[in-house]
Amino acid sequence: MVNCVRGLFWVFFLFIGSSTLSAESLLEFRVNLAGYRTHLPKKALLLSQQKLKGKILLKRADGESIAVFKPTELASTWHPFSHTYSIDFSEITDDGEYFFEISGRQIKSEVFSIGVYPDWQEDVVGFIRTQRCGFNPFTGQFCHQQDGLSFFGIKEDSTRIDATGGWHDAGDQLKYLITGSNTAARLLMAYQMNPEAFADVVNARGLAGENGIPDVLDEAKWGLEWLLKLHPGPGELYHQVADDRDHRGFKLPHQDNADYGWGPNSFRPVYFADGEPQGLSKYKSEATGIANLAGRSAAALALGYQVFSQFNKYQVFAETCLQAALDLYKMGQKQEGYQQGNSFSAPYRYEENTWADDMEWAAAELYKSTKHEDFLDEARRYAEIITTWSWMERDTASHYEMYPFVNMGHYALWQAGTDEDKEKMAGYYEHNLRQIQRRADKTPYGVGHLFIWCSNNLAAAVATQAMLYEEMTGSQKFRPLMQDHVNWLLGLNPWGSSMITGLPEGADFPLDVHMPFWRILNKSVKGSLVDGPLWSTIHDQMLGIELEEEDEYSHLQPAHVKYMDDWMDYSTNEPTLDGSAELLMILTFLSND
Repeated sequence: MVNCVRGLFWVFFLFIGSSTLSAESLLEFRVNLAGYRTHLPKKALLLSQQKLKGKILLKRADGESIAVFKPTELASTWHPFSHTYSIDFSEITDDGEYFFEISGRQIKSEVFSIGVYPDWQEDVVGFIRTQRCGFNPFTGQFCHQQDGLSFFGIKEDSTRIDATGGWHDAGDQLKYLITGSNTAARLLMAYQMNPEAFADVVNARGLAGENGIPDVLDEAKWGLEWLLKLHPGPGELYHQVADDRDHRGFKLPHQDNADYGWGPNSFRPVYFADGEPQGLSKYKSEATGIANLAGRSAAALALGYQVFSQFNKYQVFAETCLQAALDLYKMGQKQEGYQQGNSFSAPYRYEENTWADDMEWAAAELYKSTKHEDFLDEARRYAEIITTWSWMERDTASHYEMYPFVNMGHYALWQAGTDEDKEKMAGYYEHNLRQIQRRADKTPYGVGHLFIWCSNNLAAAVATQAMLYEEMTGSQKFRPLMQDHVNWLLGLNPWGSSMITGLPEGADFPLDVHMPFWRILNKSVKGSLVDGPLWSTIHDQMLGIELEEEDEYSHLQPAHVKYMDDWMDYSTNEPTLDGSAELLMILTFLSND
C-alpha cells in the first residue's frame, strides 16, 4: 500500500541516441529518506532504463542550486533497470534540506536532510513496548495469564509454571528466549552507548508517567524479569512459550483464539531447554546442548547487573540478575551446544546452530561484572572456538542460523581484554566485514548481506559490526559499508521505501504490515524494522502467500529479490522484535553528536 506521494516519476525524455521513451521506461532517484549525518559518507543513486545524458543538480529545498554532479555509471545494475548511476556528495556538509534534479528536466528526488539525525530511539522503544505480554500497555488489556504448562522438562509434562510476561514475537504471539534474550541485551547496550539519548515518559507498566529511569530501561527490565522467570531454579531453563498453533489469523493478544488442547485463550506449552531435539508433532528441532540460550541469557542478565546496579532502588534486582547469570553460565558450560526453536504445524523454526559466541559473551560480561580472571580466560577459549565463523562467511544460510547476527562476544571481550585481545577481536570483525565488502562491491547498492528470511536483520547487523569496528580500532575504512547498509534500510533500495514502520513521516514506509494492530485496529505502530526482501527463489516457495492487493512495487521488483508491502506477505513485511532492537543501537550511534 502506498502511504505517501513518493516523488518518483514516469518520464518521457530524450537519452543519448534515442527518441522519446515509451511509458514503460522509468527513471528514479534513490536517497536515504532519513537523511545523512554531516560527517558520514553520502550517496544517492539514479536508476534508468537507458543511458543518461546530462548532469545532476543538488538544490536546497527552496530551489537554490548548490552543486552540479556528473553521475558515475556503475558496472552492476539490477532488473528492471539497465543503467545505474551513483552520486557521491560527501563533500556537502552544510546542514539543511536538499533534493536532486536532472539538469533541464523536472525530474526530482525526494527531499532529504543533511545534519542531525532524526531522534527515533523512543519510537523503537515504543514499538517494543507494544509487544509486551502479560499486560499490554498498547491495548490496556491483560493477556496470556495462563502461560503455561511445562514440556520436556524436569517436571512432569503439563505441570503448571509461571512463564507470564516477556514480549510477543512481533506479528505472532509466541515468546522465544532465543530472541527475547538478545532483545533485552541490545536495549541495555544501547543505553550504555549513550545514556543521555533516552527519555523517561512512561512508568514500569508502560503507561504514561515518569518513574525515575529512562523508558529503554523499563523495557529492558521487563525482558530481564521474564528471563528470570524462565530460570526458576538452579539447573532449570525454559526457552519457548507456545508454538505455531498460534497462527490462526489475526487476533488481539487478550482475545487469543489459539487452542493447544485446553481450549482457546487458555494454557500454552512452555518448552524446557534440555539440549535434545524437541517437537510435540511431526516437526522436530535440532539440538546438541543449551549453551546458546544459557550463555546469551547470562550475558543479558550480566548487562542488567551492570546497568541497574547504578540505581539505588534497583540494587536487589541487580544482584538477582547477577546470581542468575552465574548459574546460567554454569549450565551452559555443562551442556555446550545449541537448542533451536520448536514448531508444530509447519517446518519453519528458528534454526540457531552456534553457541560458543554466546558463552564468550557471557564470560566477558561476567568478567566485567565480577573482575574474576577465570571468566576472562574462558572468554578467550570460547573466542578461539568461534573465531570468524559467521553468516558473513556464507553465500546463504538457514533461518536464524548463526544467530545473533553480530558476534557480541568478540565486542565484549574487546571491551574487557588486554591489548592482545583487542587486536585479535578487531581482526575477527575485520575479516567478516571484508567478506561482506567483497559481495557489496558487486551490487549497485553497495550491500553485501544475504536475502534470506529476515534479511533486514542482516543488513542491520553489518551496519552494527562496522560501527563497533570503528569504535574498536578508530579506523573509518568500513564507514561507507556501514552507511550503505543503513541507506538500504532507509529507502536507498529498489523499492524506494524505508524498512521501518511509520518512519520517516511523510515518506514511503511499510504500512500494510503483517501485524494484528494494523489488521484489526487499523493502527500503524512506528519504529519497527520489518523482515525485509527475500531472494525470489525463497519467496516463491513460501507457504500461504497470496497478496490481497496488487503489488504497488511490481514495476520496480528486481528479478532475483522481492519485497511486498502487503499484510499477506509475512515473509518480507512482518515487524521483528529483535531486528528492531538491533536498529535501536544503530539509531543511538547515528544520533550521537
